[in-house]
Amino acid sequence: MKKHTIKDIAKLAGVSKGTVDRVLHNRGKVSQKALDKVNEVLNEIDYKPNIIARSLKNNKIYRICILLPDPNLDSYWLPCVEGINEAKTEFNSFNVYIESYFYNPTSTASFIKTNDSLLKTSPDAVLLVPLFYKESLAIIDNYNSLGIVSGTFNNQIKSRIINSFVGQDLFQSGRVAASLIDLLLSKGLICIVHIDEEYENAQHMQEKEKGFKNYFSESPNKNFEITTLKVKSNNVETSFSNFINDNPNLKGVFVTTSKSYQIAEIIAKKEANNIALVGYDLLKQNINYLEDKTIKFLIHQNPKKQAYIGVSSIVEHLIFDKQIAKQVLLPLYIINSENVKDYINKN
Repeated sequence: MKKHTIKDIAKLAGVSKGTVDRVLHNRGKVSQKALDKVNEVLNEIDYKPNIIARSLKNNKIYRICILLPDPNLDSYWLPCVEGINEAKTEFNSFNVYIESYFYNPTSTASFIKTNDSLLKTSPDAVLLVPLFYKESLAIIDNYNSLGIVSGTFNNQIKSRIINSFVGQDLFQSGRVAASLIDLLLSKGLICIVHIDEEYENAQHMQEKEKGFKNYFSESPNKNFEITTLKVKSNNVETSFSNFINDNPNLKGVFVTTSKSYQIAEIIAKKEANNIALVGYDLLKQNINYLEDKTIKFLIHQNPKKQAYIGVSSIVEHLIFDKQIAKQVLLPLYIINSENVKDYINKN
């Protein structure tokens, strides 16, 4: 297929090269008659602009900042860094500069301070993990006032001015966890365990708990009692061991974070094999307890893909003016001891 130049198109349409340039790049005034002639030729030759060349001719370098929890403090976020690096490699030829900023996932002060640091670089867009609900709303409102494109991933917060969210339906994931426990048990006490994060300011935990309770509120089986336990990592063993001792009828546990292994370790030590444990994410420690069946199911949130899609969507918006999807919901992957190795090998 012949590669048509602006000169070729101008000759075929009977107009000047300047007119063709203005049509192709949507700039300057063009008469309706000339516009119709150029578009007719473009349709006939099935013209497709070289978007890579077009982007490189734009001298502007777009700065994209990613604000996420420090993977050295919580290994759940390591795959996110991999996803970000994949996007960096893919768009290496374009005029984009992508930089990550890490905050302590247990500290609102760290979240705010790290955000202040990235703002000093005057970013065109920020992709963030909004662990802290109230602070995130204020930060995103500030982005909007500064004309900064904002996207979120992993944790969804409700704000009309957020350009995009990539992740899972957290309410539905809570329902899925409940349905899995319902398959394993017929009655007894079920404990929803929240580890480390401040529940009142962590909407992702709230949504998972709401979904979990919603499932059982609609279930015809009313033989379950549901309670909630909030613990810190440095005190999990004492808190949960005491809870088991005080509640001999405990039959099921739903951990709303990636730290199921901390609960699994206690259950294994106590040889409480009658407790059905369901949690999140394919951390190495979680997989070990999944394989020995202390953890019955893990819901995989695919953080690597979340980060990759989040970054890619923003880059394509800035470079190619492609509209960002307001919401991209990834599938809820259910992993057990039988399919975990196969899933890891394919991903």
